[in-house]
Amino acid sequence: MDLDKTDKKILSFLQKDSKMTTKELSIYLDLSNTAIYERVKKLEKTGVIEKYVAIVNKEKVAKGFMVYCQIKLVQHKHEFVSKFEKEVIKFDEVLECYNISGDYDYILKIVVKNMKAYRDFLNNKLTSLDHISSAHSNFIINEVKNTLEIVI
Repeated sequence: MDLDKTDKKILSFLQKDSKMTTKELSIYLDLSNTAIYERVKKLEKTGVIEKYVAIVNKEKVAKGFMVYCQIKLVQHKHEFVSKFEKEVIKFDEVLECYNISGDYDYILKIVVKNMKAYRDFLNNKLTSLDHISSAHSNFIINEVKNTLEIVI
């Protein structure tokens, strides 16, 4: 979809604050409330805007320990891949899971309370899945940049 300058500005504002009203957007962009409403609905209908979410402070909900875990499967047979993907998405601790290229097959973004909670997750859940050859964990020491905003 081709986005004009106004659509891009709307997306920029909504990515910073998804609770921004059409009235607020219309003031910032010097357009009518109706024009903004129609543009936002079009962006939603065409799938440019997929959903609106609240970003939760991980520390305040005792999930401040973040790990990126790289997974290597035993084989790349369709049944192994399919089974792993169906099982890993069930884990609440896993926020993101990507099939990647390179030495590993998947990378998972995991949040838990602390190192003990991660060890329990790794030993009792993740490595209990069939067809995992190895898991390599990287612990986040300091969050330098964390944004969901896509600059268009």
